[in-house]
Amino acid sequence: MNRQVLLIEDEPNIIEAISFILSRDGWQVKTHSNGRDAVDVVRARRPDLVILDVMLPGRSGFDILTDIRNSDDLAATPVLMLTARGQRKDRELAEQGGVNRYMTKPFSNSEMLSAVRELVGT
Repeated sequence: MNRQVLLIEDEPNIIEAISFILSRDGWQVKTHSNGRDAVDVVRARRPDLVILDVMLPGRSGFDILTDIRNSDDLAATPVLMLTARGQRKDRELAEQGGVNRYMTKPFSNSEMLSAVRELVGT
């Protein structure tokens, strides 16, 4: 398969869990844990999918999503926003920003795999 996911998340337990779930399914998982230079990392890695936390040190996931969508070379990159914030206004902000999928923590392994496969078309 050799598909690459870039996980932008700062919580070690979530990083470990998602990396395990996806790598076991054949995905190459790269991680990044701060918001300040996240868009530069997306641009450098060119992942098939970005999994993006909302609350990151340095910069909000909403701001990062906006930058991805406003960038000609990154705009088509699928983004799954993953957050502990399940409020309606957060979901609406993500949808207005152009997120492909919004998922709240905690999540099930099967839900994560299903979302990733769907977003990348495998």
